[in-house]
Amino acid sequence: MEKELSIVVPVYNEEDNILPLTREVRQAFENSGYDYELVFVDDGSSDGTWAKIGQAKALEPRVRGLRHDKNAGQSAALWTGIQYTTSPLVATLDGDLQNDPADLPRLLSELQGHDFVCGVRAQRKDSWLRRVSSKAARRARRMALKVDFCDTGCAVRVFKRSALKGLFPFNGLHRFMPVLVHTAGGKTKEVPINHRARVAGKSKYGLQNRLWRGIADLLAMAWYQKRRIGDIPFTEIQEQRHAA
Repeated sequence: MEKELSIVVPVYNEEDNILPLTREVRQAFENSGYDYELVFVDDGSSDGTWAKIGQAKALEPRVRGLRHDKNAGQSAALWTGIQYTTSPLVATLDGDLQNDPADLPRLLSELQGHDFVCGVRAQRKDSWLRRVSSKAARRARRMALKVDFCDTGCAVRVFKRSALKGLFPFNGLHRFMPVLVHTAGGKTKEVPINHRARVAGKSKYGLQNRLWRGIADLLAMAWYQKRRIGDIPFTEIQEQRHAA
């Protein structure tokens, strides 16, 4: 049966975080009333992540697991999870335990008047380099795209599936989803959330794969914004009846 909510979690070499995250999600939604599923998308991990997802499923029937045959990136894993599920509501998390699943029910309550609600890591537990680069990226997005989101890189998001109408998969999608939904006319909102230090595993992003890829993606998005064809009003000719 179709679930009301799908929580999609892309993971890559996060074997030590799968079981703790499963427990935290269960605790967060224990009394929420949501009929949910927790969908881990293993992006071709080389460690024991896939085996841990199997253990999580044995302990928690709400868990579902998908695995890419090869590593394709976070955007691809996210898109696979979205395409695989059919629920009217979708939530996303990172698999590194820096996101707090307890924030999700609060964000879901904001969907009463919005299509897409994204978290803002107000007090980030990241290195100074990542914090500085995120601030620089925000200024660049504001200049290039003429829209200002505090933290498009935050993976804590909840949204109506209908808000994704017109979105397309590309490498970098996970960074620009709020911008694309907003540009398409969706009602978006940012909400401060908890952010925690990583306690297991290693970050998959460094200066090189964040900076240069981010610049390329930003230029591509700026081009798309200028070339995008929005909704255009039109009139259909009506059948005219002639008197006999």
